Amino acid sequence: MVKNSLLVVCLLAATSTAFATVNVSSPANGSTIQGPVPYKATATSTTCSKGVGSMGIYTAPGVLAYVVNGASLNTSLNLNPGTYNTTVEEWDNCGGATTAGVKITVTTGSGGSGVVVTSPANNSTVGSPVQYAATATTTCSKGVGSMGIYTAPGQLAYVSQGATLNTSLTLANGTYHTTVEEWDNCGGAATTPITITVSGGSSGGSTFTELQHSGGWGQYGQGPPNFIDCSPSPCDGITFWMTQNIKSPSMSGEASEFYVGGTAVYSDALFNNHLIGDLSSQGLPDKNHTLVPTLHNFTYDVYFYGSSLNLSQAVEFDINQFFNNQGFIWGHECRIAGGNEWDIWDNVTAHWIPTGIPCYPNSNQWNHLTIKVQRTSSNQLYYQSITLNGTTYNVNQTYAPGSTPGWYGVTINYQQDGNSKQQPYTVYLDELSFTYQ
Repeated sequence: MVKNSLLVVCLLAATSTAFATVNVSSPANGSTIQGPVPYKATATSTTCSKGVGSMGIYTAPGVLAYVVNGASLNTSLNLNPGTYNTTVEEWDNCGGATTAGVKITVTTGSGGSGVVVTSPANNSTVGSPVQYAATATTTCSKGVGSMGIYTAPGQLAYVSQGATLNTSLTLANGTYHTTVEEWDNCGGAATTPITITVSGGSSGGSTFTELQHSGGWGQYGQGPPNFIDCSPSPCDGITFWMTQNIKSPSMSGEASEFYVGGTAVYSDALFNNHLIGDLSSQGLPDKNHTLVPTLHNFTYDVYFYGSSLNLSQAVEFDINQFFNNQGFIWGHECRIAGGNEWDIWDNVTAHWIPTGIPCYPNSNQWNHLTIKVQRTSSNQLYYQSITLNGTTYNVNQTYAPGSTPGWYGVTINYQQDGNSKQQPYTVYLDELSFTYQ
């Protein structure tokens, strides 16, 4: 739940070490291959008594092309001509991971597999939003399963089912090395790189990136009935922590781990970062109060991953703005065990309001969430849209602000809520960005 925003900084770091081996028998490192690339590998763990849980192949940093359960891997990938620094990775059942790098050169495609991008043109200058149109073919007898757009390595911005893709992406000004990828139903993948320069983009604004890796995070427990902040962990029967620099699971190699557990049922772990204004972690204290009152549009964009998301009562993502004794708290709560629905926060009544929008994040894979909100010209909180894994829902609801005397700034929250048994669970955040305008 959204509670106290006058928070202090408290960081708790931990590390873990795993000893395992990944043996790749095919392809050979440095080899040149024609057609589909055969991958064969096995893994062992010497320290995890529960053994190896799964293995996967990355065709580029953050681009996970194939995953299989167990300690062995045997598949073929359809790759376009080019040189690839691929990685075979194992994940054990104790939270450890080990990798083996395999560099290969593909000289010819896989006989009909590929991605044809008709828009935008490679090396073109475009306006925002950027129209993407593409089709895919494959030699896989089961056909193309899905297609996606990466706006940068590891940043999957859009996914669609089937062998065609047609969508628009809102991008700020700048140069982007994007990639359109297809995944077939046989475990193969093919990509086409598209470099674009966005000029006169409509999104504008300024963006903080990789915030999950940033300093300035405060950590607090909150329990019913009053949900008063407590810290450090453990406190009031609640156990919580945040650990940065997680390599796996991770898209950027710098994910952060968030944990909640303990004995007090329906208790929460709240993580808060002051971005602009008082206690700014980003070097923007705005001491003259000339920036915060001018900001009206905010975007919270994040990838999150959990192996047991069904244990979560809810996960919460909040945007907060405070000035002139007013509090604008755009609270977004994805109820999972609580009913698989998005709720939003009413500042005046201090209650969650069901939206009717479904929320079904996937366990054991990265979920991409984008939240857009606005403070209107009449100082109302406008909930614009929620996009989860490529599906956008327009919220289109407006609420009045609350009263928050003496506080000034812009902050974000991430929160994990415990269920009726307070069963412990972990969620990883990566590629967390925040845009303000």
